[in-house]
Amino acid sequence: MSVDATTTDSEVTITPDGRRIGGVLMDIRNITLRFGGVTAISNISFDIREGEIRAIIGPNGAGKTSMLNVINGFYHPQEGEIWFRGVKRDNIKPWEAAEAGIARTFQNVALFAGMTTLDNIMAGRQLKMKVPFFWQLWRHGPALREEVEHRRRVEEIIDFLEIQHIRKTPVGSLPYGLQKRVELARALAAEPDLLLLDEPMAGMNVEEKEDMCRFILDVNDQFGTTIALIEHDMGVVMDLADRVVVLDYGRKIADGPPDEVRNNQDVIDAYLGVPH
Repeated sequence: MSVDATTTDSEVTITPDGRRIGGVLMDIRNITLRFGGVTAISNISFDIREGEIRAIIGPNGAGKTSMLNVINGFYHPQEGEIWFRGVKRDNIKPWEAAEAGIARTFQNVALFAGMTTLDNIMAGRQLKMKVPFFWQLWRHGPALREEVEHRRRVEEIIDFLEIQHIRKTPVGSLPYGLQKRVELARALAAEPDLLLLDEPMAGMNVEEKEDMCRFILDVNDQFGTTIALIEHDMGVVMDLADRVVVLDYGRKIADGPPDEVRNNQDVIDAYLGVPH
């Protein structure tokens, strides 16, 4: 699935499986993030192209989640710039990132445990709701029409992710693999341009991983959603990703197509635990 594909113009490539990858959607330039005297990310630059699946990998403590937190505004770097759709985003806040079209899932599932699957996914539609609070309070007139439309969209996502059987089940009672799928559904409900997935397959068995891989590919293919994901399963990364950026101790040590990265000696050393 590498983007070493047929080039149709200066910015667009067509992958071997027929997907269209466009120009740069997000440009991450010379990001440095420090916590006191600890440097979590050091002078890292890479880009994410429209329509691709971009993997961020590295050993534990490499700075992967910190990078996602910078991208969607949980952390603000001391140095560097992030450009999204050609606009420089200075000190963006998480809700501003969501409004701009950036959604994410988390390494540890972050759902409302006492709420049903349906209600959790509806929460992902919050930024799309425009009717004033007064109408929402009464669930009447414009508010009712808006809720019906949002619920229709949520039901489409439920069908897409094959979770109809748990739509009315409190998510706190669901097995871990299904909770991860509900969290993906909630992120998709925001209709993001860029979807950030932080270890979407962590803790899953083989069958659950296969299902999640299929859904990630379908989200990218059918919705056209650009995806940046962190994942430790190298087999999954090599199967899913168009390009891979590798971090180690907060530094970028490789960036390119999966086959190129897999054979990079610095990457091999990092995963084998060669001393620094």
